[in-house]
Amino acid sequence: MTSASRDLTVDVIVVGAGPTGENVADRVVQGGLTAAIVESELVGGECSYWACMPTKALLRDAAALRAAQALPAAGRAVTGTLDPAAVFSRRDEFAAHWNDSGQVEWLTGAGITLVRGHGRITGTRAVTVTAADGTTTDIQARHAVVIATGTSALIPPIPGLADASPWTNREAAGATSVPGRLAIVGGGVVGAEMATAFSALGSQVTLISRTRLLPGVEQFAGEQVADALRTYGVTLHLDVGADEVRRDDAGEVHLTLSDGTEVTADEVLVATGRVPNTKDLGLEHVGLEPGSWLRVDDALAVVDDGGRLEDGWLYAAGDVNHRALLTHHGKYQARAVGDLIAARARGEEPDLSTWGRHAATADERATTQVIFTDPEVIAVGHSAESAEAAGIEVGVVDYDLGSVAGASLHADGYHGKARMVIDEQRKILVGFTAVGPDTAELLHAATIAVVGEVPLDRLWHAVPAYPTVSEIWLRLLETAGRDR
Repeated sequence: MTSASRDLTVDVIVVGAGPTGENVADRVVQGGLTAAIVESELVGGECSYWACMPTKALLRDAAALRAAQALPAAGRAVTGTLDPAAVFSRRDEFAAHWNDSGQVEWLTGAGITLVRGHGRITGTRAVTVTAADGTTTDIQARHAVVIATGTSALIPPIPGLADASPWTNREAAGATSVPGRLAIVGGGVVGAEMATAFSALGSQVTLISRTRLLPGVEQFAGEQVADALRTYGVTLHLDVGADEVRRDDAGEVHLTLSDGTEVTADEVLVATGRVPNTKDLGLEHVGLEPGSWLRVDDALAVVDDGGRLEDGWLYAAGDVNHRALLTHHGKYQARAVGDLIAARARGEEPDLSTWGRHAATADERATTQVIFTDPEVIAVGHSAESAEAAGIEVGVVDYDLGSVAGASLHADGYHGKARMVIDEQRKILVGFTAVGPDTAELLHAATIAVVGEVPLDRLWHAVPAYPTVSEIWLRLLETAGRDR
């Protein structure tokens, strides 16, 4: 018996209705085109239900409690511990109780056609969508297909791990109870943030990482977060791997580490990286390897070893192209490529110059990130190490964030550090990193300075208000020297 099918023709097909895909579709519609978006899970994607929003909701209560405890009067007023049920309840609100009706309503209001099911490329500008009931929709695009399918958690080939029913970010973000003992494998952002969250909720947390903590940022930032986690009772095994994992008949998880240490836990969370959701996408129909990251050019058009694919109709935006695995950068790429596709449909030449309207220059020069540990870590642009690797004549300026007047008012015993990375030839800021309580709101000022390539001597005229933590800018410039 043949399943029912239908045909649909639109200007642009977007495969994946996460934040990136939604923004691509919205931009092309605003540009005067029609769009269909394909989604096999919840509209809104990983960020809405299993990452950005629910995980930050898990972290927020603990951050507020610790902020209050850092002040003498507020600390005396705050008694007791966090109520996990209340934390989970608020988390559920931010995850919309894993119901995407609100997101679907937004799509409809924006004039975007939603096609539910699993999408596969079946030809030039062609995608076939198979719904859960077996019915199919054959969609043909007049102009472009954009892949925005994101990533899934990587389960590394550690013996016994896959059979131990490990948590990924999804199980951690959607947890309904607090494990007495939680082992976390991986010392990146997910591992560090979930160690922060679950230790605050009452878990005895052990974190195992083959590298130092937070290897993607300046070392001083990772070290301060590591010190804080130890203070909160987290056991860290750094520069050590997990060689074997086993869940016994009683449900306990046993991990054997590369240094011979044995760790026992009630649950194990794997936070060792991501893999692209391209395994069953029909990439073989365009000469690409299923399961691979999608390489793109400056226009975010998919390329192979010979360059852009024929006619340049296939694009990839967001995590799936491996440029910057961050939701806000995926949305940034979406705005750029959506506008580019609309411009090309009108017969216009896109502006792909550095910082041009259709370029995603920030992915390379001004990637921004906030790590919501306690203390928070913020970073934009280069680290000192990456700037050196890029051939920049590097100047590094550090300052004790805790010695700024606004920081001492913010919390007793405020501890933190900020770093400017300077291009000494051009006399501009190319990177900024800070670690400390509640530093997140400092990030955008640094981002503007990096993106705007503001000369250091002009930054002297950006006067920070006193007494705020933003006075760190004045102190960094003074340390750098006015005649730099």
